Amino acid sequence: MKTVELTKATLPLSNYTKKVKKGPVIITEEGKPVAALVSIPNTDIETISLSNNPEFIALIERSRSKQRSEGGISTGEIRRRVEKSKRSAHAR
Repeated sequence: MKTVELTKATLPLSNYTKKVKKGPVIITEEGKPVAALVSIPNTDIETISLSNNPEFIALIERSRSKQRSEGGISTGEIRRRVEKSKRSAHAR
């Protein structure tokens, strides 16, 4: 892991991004971390956007809480419903 003080981070961003292959690059301000450059292989823009969206995170947390308190539908039940729906669509 490399640490760079913000006031000394004068190189082009591309120079710092090349270093993330070896580990995170932590940007500090007065010795305290304020940002990090990290490698994000096997991901896409949507995943990154959603994982940092407070509204989406709140939605997921509400869903998890509801799942814990009320239970949910098993994978087997979902498959059964999908198959039933497919059969109904073919019968029309």
